[in-house]
Amino acid sequence: MTLHKKFIPYSTQWIDKVDINAVSGTLLSDWITQGPKIREFEKKLSSYCKAKYVVVLSNGTAALHIACLAAKIKSGDEVITSPITFVASANCILYCGGAPIFVDIQKDTANIDPNKIEEKITQRTKAIIPVHFAGHPCDLEQIYHIAKKHNLFVIEDAAHALGAEYQGAKIGSCKYSDMTIFSFHPVKSITTGEGGAVLTNRKDLYEKLILFRNHGITRNKIKRSYGLWYYEMLELGFNYRITDFQCALGINQLKRLNKFIKRRRDIAGIYNREFSRSNKVELLSENKNVKSAHHLYVIKIKDKKSKFKKSDLILRRKNIFDALIKKGIGVNVHYIPVYLQPYYQQLGYKRGICPIAEDYYNRAITLPLYPKMRDKDVKYVLRILFNIL
Repeated sequence: MTLHKKFIPYSTQWIDKVDINAVSGTLLSDWITQGPKIREFEKKLSSYCKAKYVVVLSNGTAALHIACLAAKIKSGDEVITSPITFVASANCILYCGGAPIFVDIQKDTANIDPNKIEEKITQRTKAIIPVHFAGHPCDLEQIYHIAKKHNLFVIEDAAHALGAEYQGAKIGSCKYSDMTIFSFHPVKSITTGEGGAVLTNRKDLYEKLILFRNHGITRNKIKRSYGLWYYEMLELGFNYRITDFQCALGINQLKRLNKFIKRRRDIAGIYNREFSRSNKVELLSENKNVKSAHHLYVIKIKDKKSKFKKSDLILRRKNIFDALIKKGIGVNVHYIPVYLQPYYQQLGYKRGICPIAEDYYNRAITLPLYPKMRDKDVKYVLRILFNIL
C-alpha cells in the first residue's frame, strides 16, 4: 500500500477544455486531414523557433527518417550519434541503409561529447545526429564547426527540446544545423497525441521533406493541361502525414508552451535545491549558455570512492527504483545505451564502446517531472526518495 493516494507518473500530457474544443471544432469542420490546420501549425512553429521551413508529420520517428532521406543517407554511409537516446535516433539511420556510429557522452550533461566526435569520422561519414538529451542542448556550435570541416550534415534530434534555448536562440532555429526534428508524443513539451516535425532553413531540403512525407507525390510544376486530377510521384516516399485535428491540438498547446516550460524549470529548481543538500546522488548540470526544456529530471546514484562493485551498484539502483514504484512514484530509466539492445548486438556492436554511457545507465533514475505536477507531489517524491536513500 502506498502513502500517496494518486500514482505519480514520470510524465504526462496536460489537456484542457480549450484543447478539447479546438479538436472538436476541427472534427466538425470540412477538413479532418490534409487541411488548413496543418499549414497553420507549421507557420506557428516556424514563428516560434525562427526557422524558415517546417514540415509536420505523423511522429518524431518519421521526422528523423525523412530528415535522413533528405540528407541522402544510403547504404555504406556512417552517421554519428549518441548512445543515450531512444532507439529511433539510431534506427532512422538503419532505415536508410546506413550504419550508426556511437560516440560516448559527457559526464555532466549526458549529451554526446563533441571532443570525441572527430576521432570517429571516416571517409564514409555523412552526418551527425546530436541528441539534446532531457531537453538540454548539446554544444551545437562546436559540433557544427566539426561538421562543416568534414562536409557533413547536422540533424538535431530535439525530440526532448522544444522550448529550449542555445546561445539565446530557440532550439529549432537551425542556426547550427541543417535540420532539427521535434516529437509531439504526450510526454514531450507539447503534444498532438502522436506527431513530429522537421525544421530547416534550406529550401532544397524542405522540398525533399514535403515529398517524402506524402508518398513522393507532388501536384506542383506539373502539366495542368492533363487535368486537375493529375499528379506525379518523384521519389519513393511514405505516408507520414498528420491530421488536421492533431494539428488543432498542437496549435493550442503551442500557445501554452512557455507556461509549460516555466513550470518544468520551476520543478527542476525545487529538485536541484533539495538535492544540493544530499551526498547520495549526482545531478546532470545545465551549461551557462543554454536554457534546458527540462523534458526529464535524471539523478545518478552516487558511488562514493568506488565503494560499490558494478553489480552492487546495479542492484542498488534496482532496489531504489522498485521501492519508489511501490510508493506510487512512477520513476523510469532513460536510456539503455542503444547498442546494448539485442538487435544492435546482432549487428556486431560490442559492450564497452562507450564506457561513460554504460556507467551512466547503471546509475540513472528518472524522477517525475511534468507541467501539471503539483508542488506537494514534488515534495512527496523527495521525501520518499530521501527515506529510501
